[in-house]
Amino acid sequence: MIDQPLPSLDAWVERLGQLPIPVLRRTARELDDLRSREESVTGRDLARVVLQDPLMAVKVLAYIEAHRRRSQNADITTIDRAIMMLGITPFFRSFVALPIVEDHLRAQPPALLGMLRVVARARRAAFFARDWAALRHDLDIDEITVAALLHDIAEILLWCFAPTLSLRVRQMQEADRALRSQDAQREVFGLTGLELQGALCQAWHLPQLLQILMNDAQAANPRVRNVVYAVNLARHSINGWSDPALPDDFAAIADLLHLTPEAVMMRVGVDPYLAGTETEIGTDVSRNSAG
Repeated sequence: MIDQPLPSLDAWVERLGQLPIPVLRRTARELDDLRSREESVTGRDLARVVLQDPLMAVKVLAYIEAHRRRSQNADITTIDRAIMMLGITPFFRSFVALPIVEDHLRAQPPALLGMLRVVARARRAAFFARDWAALRHDLDIDEITVAALLHDIAEILLWCFAPTLSLRVRQMQEADRALRSQDAQREVFGLTGLELQGALCQAWHLPQLLQILMNDAQAANPRVRNVVYAVNLARHSINGWSDPALPDDFAAIADLLHLTPEAVMMRVGVDPYLAGTETEIGTDVSRNSAG
């Protein structure tokens, strides 16, 4: 475990690069079940399991890049293509005896809960992003899905390997609701999660396209906005629909999708007509929507 902030971004990348990435217990169990009936398993079966776990997804993409053939010219930007490139049997052979994150954080229950919350947020972001990409007739919906799922992978890894520091960030934000995540992370870790993420993506040699889609600074690109807005909505709605940032989220998404904010709300499962005014959306929806 990393209990003290490391001196530089390079030091963080080097240290995290030495640690095996764990996966969710559910992921390991489902992969073991598929392994037991390998002859009837399809790539789609494997992709479905991998795409429920951002930790497993990044393991697969990093592995495929580390074992890239010299003859491989095209980048592998989706889980389906990565599995197709590997093949079913080599996939199972490459991912055995996977470390389990629940075991890794057994002595740190609050950190485990914190990590699982970010994983849930990532899944929600991937769901939103995929739906909007389909609505936009995006060139490759799977790329958008993967980018949204992995957008906060550095934060997940910090919960895994620097749980005490991650808890300190959360406590700071609970004490000051106006404190931005990036400011708290910089004070505690000496860097932000996005800075670490960009450096890790380069260290893993993830495809340039995925790095762009995960980079908020590239938001002039509508595909990047698709990802960023999904991540923002997932973050702001994870505790329900009462966050004051949600009206701005709905307005931005509406502009991207050429819909009204009310249509966006209905698309994500919120009834806009329960709100008396636009500024009351958060309060009313939190009482009346299942999210």
